[in-house]
Amino acid sequence: MLTATGHDNAPLASLEQIKKVYRKPGTSVEVHALRGISLTFHRGEYVAICGHSGSGKSTLMNLIGCLDRPTSGRYLLGGDDVAKLDDDTLSEIRGSRLGFVFQNFNLIPQLTILENLEVPLFYQRVPVRDRRERAMYLVERVGLSSRAHHRPMELSGGQQQRAAIARALINDPLLILADEPTGNLDTATGEIILDLFDELNSKIGKTILMVTHEPDVAARCKRVIVLRDGRILSDERQMPGRPSPGSRQPAVAH
Repeated sequence: MLTATGHDNAPLASLEQIKKVYRKPGTSVEVHALRGISLTFHRGEYVAICGHSGSGKSTLMNLIGCLDRPTSGRYLLGGDDVAKLDDDTLSEIRGSRLGFVFQNFNLIPQLTILENLEVPLFYQRVPVRDRRERAMYLVERVGLSSRAHHRPMELSGGQQQRAAIARALINDPLLILADEPTGNLDTATGEIILDLFDELNSKIGKTILMVTHEPDVAARCKRVIVLRDGRILSDERQMPGRPSPGSRQPAVAH
């Protein structure tokens, strides 16, 4: 069972008037993906970022995850102005402060589950013994002890996603960023994964930002941000609820 740790409510990340403009190569056409987004995220939050296709939610997630830079505005992560950092420093931040969970799992097929978990620690030059101990601990925590030495293709989709969540936790990140984490899973398996996210937030206090277009997934979060045309349509806090079995709502246009 995952165990609780204390956390305060100090700001972890702040976005101030963030704009992102893409220019189509060879043309003067500009796409305004984000149009002045200002948000603050605090330790222990459980946030859903929602919106239809083209709303800017994926662009926002990429910026928060230091996978892209804003065209203008300021993004502070753990007190650092991300927009001013060089590529090497951004890479280091991604490896030490952020944990990513993707719809397609993004596990390395040639490596075992244990080895997949150890990869981020390898790049941080963590000693071999410490890497293995940390990886084994997390494999046990997500219920994959019997699959630790299997490769991803030998696991079910739900097991692969549990492995991906364990990998996201390996560096004890400030933020866990989940992009449609149940999108490739059946309803029952998706519920298991969402239960794990719920536990990570409620019992360990992990800060989770989740992109989703499914209303019932968003309903499990404590805060729901809805984007439309690169702007914040709404930003509301709520009492999270767990839908009854089989009640998973159909996805909105995505």
